[in-house]
Amino acid sequence: MPHADSSLVPSSITSKTEFWAHVHGQLASLLSGQRHWVTNLANASSMVYSSLLAFTAHFGSGSQAVNWCGETATHQSRLPSRYDTTIADCNQCALTGFYLNSSLFPVPRFLGQDGSDNNSAAADASRLLLGPFCGKPACQFINISPGKARGVCADAYLQRRTILVPEVDLYPGHIACDGETKSEIVCPLIFKKGDKEIMLGVLDLDCLAVSGFCEEDKEGLEKIAALVVSACDW
Repeated sequence: MPHADSSLVPSSITSKTEFWAHVHGQLASLLSGQRHWVTNLANASSMVYSSLLAFTAHFGSGSQAVNWCGETATHQSRLPSRYDTTIADCNQCALTGFYLNSSLFPVPRFLGQDGSDNNSAAADASRLLLGPFCGKPACQFINISPGKARGVCADAYLQRRTILVPEVDLYPGHIACDGETKSEIVCPLIFKKGDKEIMLGVLDLDCLAVSGFCEEDKEGLEKIAALVVSACDW
């Protein structure tokens, strides 16, 4: 099967619980045999976003789409007949992507054009850097230093828990990467080593609709986050 077909959603899937179980299985197969986090997170963000576009029962590309995870699609399109679904108005995902602790990023191999050493910027662990994502341009970093951290991503990272925000305009300190975003969900990426838990970053989804996400999405995305963490070498 072509890699792109792994994001198709059969028309027989109608509930969110079924949807997230399907995405989890497809993603597990897609990531099999690859351990590099950049590659896997790139495919994971694309898989989740593209699958949400195809899941018109609850998301799709209309007014309820998830708008950060991939380019927002507003046109009508048709999937192959065995996936008998027309992309229409529903919860549109605006963004799906990852923010990672900056210490995880490789240090520069070469000096800057001015001859300076840029290692200090890469090693700054007081912020999350934008990782692989699908969607419109996003904030390049999220501050997580004491007294300066704000926003849903920073809170989910520091509190080590998933935060579901039905209406982002009412969330204290919300950072608006896209003014069209109405709701958001952020899941922490936690690497467990023995009795230690190491925070890696977060999985972030934005939606164009108020209350675009629910507890079913939370449960499904937490499993996706755990899969991504276990599938990579950190």
